[in-house]
Amino acid sequence: MTSKQRAYLKGLAMNIEPIFQVGKSSLTPEVTNAVNEAFNTHELIKIAVLKNCLDDPREIAAVLAERTHSEVVQVIGKKIVLYKENKDHKKIELPR
Repeated sequence: MTSKQRAYLKGLAMNIEPIFQVGKSSLTPEVTNAVNEAFNTHELIKIAVLKNCLDDPREIAAVLAERTHSEVVQVIGKKIVLYKENKDHKKIELPR
């Protein structure tokens, strides 16, 4: 992903609310499965890491991206933005 594409996705992510929260039990298989299923309907997902989660949000983002075959767009504070292109129902057209 180029920096131009990443900047475009960051702009889109500013307007969406987190649809998942990672809490005290950190990254469970259930959270991973739910995020993976959400990529069926969304290409861009924002995740909130709650204050009671002791793990580093950057590590959580890296593990989630690896497990869901997506890309980390950004991690700001306790917010994670992931992107995964949907080949069947493409909604976001990335700049070249």
